[in-house]
Formats: sequence, structure tokens, C-alpha cells
Amino acid sequence: MRLEYRFSLDEVEVPRFSVEAVEGIGKLFTLATLVMNVLETKPRVELVFHGLNPDDPERKIRAFHEILSSSGHAPDVNFEPGRGGQVPGSSSYFQWLTLRSD
Repeated sequence: MRLEYRFSLDEVEVPRFSVEAVEGIGKLFTLATLVMNVLETKPRVELVFHGLNPDDPERKIRAFHEILSSSGHAPDVNFEPGRGGQVPGSSSYFQWLTLRSD
């Protein structure tokens, strides 16, 4: 299923993005640059990482953190873990994360 929609960042108070664990590392680089750009205009961003293995979300979050913090122009960002766990009745695991710029 493919869902397409349009919105402007100024139409939402808190931008939210989803990351599949099966996505390649290139998606994390794209996400890191997107988040850095969004944090220039918004005080926080919420992300949900998900995958089929219980270790997938945390592994992707660690890689994302490393990529984001490696920029010489990275803003000071607080990583606040949110709710995580397994989706009942499925083999999907997730972890929410809020990033706040200082």
C-alpha cells in the first residue's frame, strides 16, 4: 500500500517521522539531515523506529545518534526515549524517540 499526502512543516506543531529497521543505512543519513534541518525551525521532532527483531529499533537509534552527532554543525540535541515494545499479536517491535534542540 502506498499513501501519498502533502503538508507543510508550518502546519504541524511536532513533526513526526517513521523509520523501518530493514531500511538501509542510507535512509538514516537522509533522516539525520532532515532532522537537523527541521530542528532549525521546530523545537522538537518525534521519531518511531520499528522492525521485526526486538533489537532492530535500538540498533537503528544508536546508528542514527552516531550519524547525527558526527556533524560539525550538529545542534545540541537531547534524545528522550518514549514508549517502546512489541505490537500485540505481531512480530513488530518499536521505539519512540523525541529529539529536542537546546
